[in-house]
Amino acid sequence: MTSQPPPDPAGPPPERPKAVHRPVLLDEVVDWLAPREGSVLVDGTAGAGGHTAALARRVGPTGRVVGFDRDPAMLQLARAATEGLPVDLVHAPYSSMREGLESLGIAPGTIDGVVLDLGLSSDQLAWRDRGFSFGTDGPLDMRFDPTSDRPTAADLLAEMSAEDLANAIYEYGEERLSRRIARKIVETRDAGPVTTTAQLADLVRRCYPPKQRHGPIDPATRVFQALRILVNDELAHLDAILAELPEILAPGGRAAIISFHSLEDRRVKWAFRNDDRLSVLTKKPVTATAEETAVNPRARSAKLRVAERWSNQEPIPTPTSPRP
Repeated sequence: MTSQPPPDPAGPPPERPKAVHRPVLLDEVVDWLAPREGSVLVDGTAGAGGHTAALARRVGPTGRVVGFDRDPAMLQLARAATEGLPVDLVHAPYSSMREGLESLGIAPGTIDGVVLDLGLSSDQLAWRDRGFSFGTDGPLDMRFDPTSDRPTAADLLAEMSAEDLANAIYEYGEERLSRRIARKIVETRDAGPVTTTAQLADLVRRCYPPKQRHGPIDPATRVFQALRILVNDELAHLDAILAELPEILAPGGRAAIISFHSLEDRRVKWAFRNDDRLSVLTKKPVTATAEETAVNPRARSAKLRVAERWSNQEPIPTPTSPRP
């Protein structure tokens, strides 16, 4: 078992408390990927290591699971969760999967299964210094990899024009008040920069009529989603891996992708259906059971789609019915 530490010239990331994240659709992912003894699998979003560890236990000592993640703090948690298992952890985005596998001596076209959980980790949301959540006040960072030189969310809010901000908030957050919010951001920053999560959340809420500020979904939710996608160029990374997955998978190998909003799910659905190298196994997306959502409410919006690389070999058995 080997591990590649993140290239952080300032030293390792700060120690984090024990992981609180629950892997979504864990049983369903294992069922659909159907790992066997000796399989080689990839978790492109290792996170706290939940899916990675579950798959590694199935492939046994003769198998191998490679976990990728852009966030060095999440890799710390994954390292603890997978200790003693046949797992390699790589500090890299899943869009660099091909290069990362080759650096480990694993050739493209030999992977038996890939899982991507495109959701934000509960751990990342809990760390106020990362700026992903408006539940607690913190700096507006939002970078998955804080060791990178990418601009933070605060940088973008300070630099972008009102038009560009409005377009990004509408496109990535599907926010109907995007222009009003963008104008408010620009007006506010003239008096001083918007640098914290509480500042931004309050600004967005004040763009809504008073009666709409306290509904079941906080008005700031869509703006925070849009900024996070923009900061991390998430959709470009997703498009890149969807184009490469068929060449990474072995014949008969499977890709299981969990998305949490329509921007991602539409891309996955289109890529699976329109690539003649793939066979779609899930006619409709697999969703969480009532039992899972009761203990993990964030699973409610999760959608799992699965496709298989075409093969002339005998197919791997697939789950015959959804869980009750």
